[in-house]
Amino acid sequence: MLSRQDYIENILDHHDYPRNKRVLKPTDIEVSGGNPGCGDIVVMYLRLDGDDRVAEASFQGEGCTISLAAASMLTEDVVGKTLDEVRQMSFEDIIDAMGKEVVSTRTRCATLALTLVKGGSEKYQRDQRQLRIDAEDRESIRSR
Repeated sequence: MLSRQDYIENILDHHDYPRNKRVLKPTDIEVSGGNPGCGDIVVMYLRLDGDDRVAEASFQGEGCTISLAAASMLTEDVVGKTLDEVRQMSFEDIIDAMGKEVVSTRTRCATLALTLVKGGSEKYQRDQRQLRIDAEDRESIRSR
């Protein structure tokens, strides 16, 4: 069991030495958003492999220590997961990983990056379905 201080040190480490803080190009999913109350602005980037599995993740942003540390942590957590697995990730797990006691008053900051990634993955999959439908419709028209 980690102590409160352990959680704080992990958050500070991710804030001071962020993992994967860079623009990722080309990217399959790029989604941004923020918490107006805190001034948090985060952009999450995901590159997928052929099986809709996250091959690479990164972020850019500014804001409070918790939101930026959470984005850094999430870039490590999502790599290797399918988009379905990403969407099933629990906000509670993120809060627990950061220390419930430490982030309990800042849960919106702690979950911002995951909220963005979940929304971006849903939009990506909707767009891909629509592209397939459109391609099938074009093929159907051509074959008439």
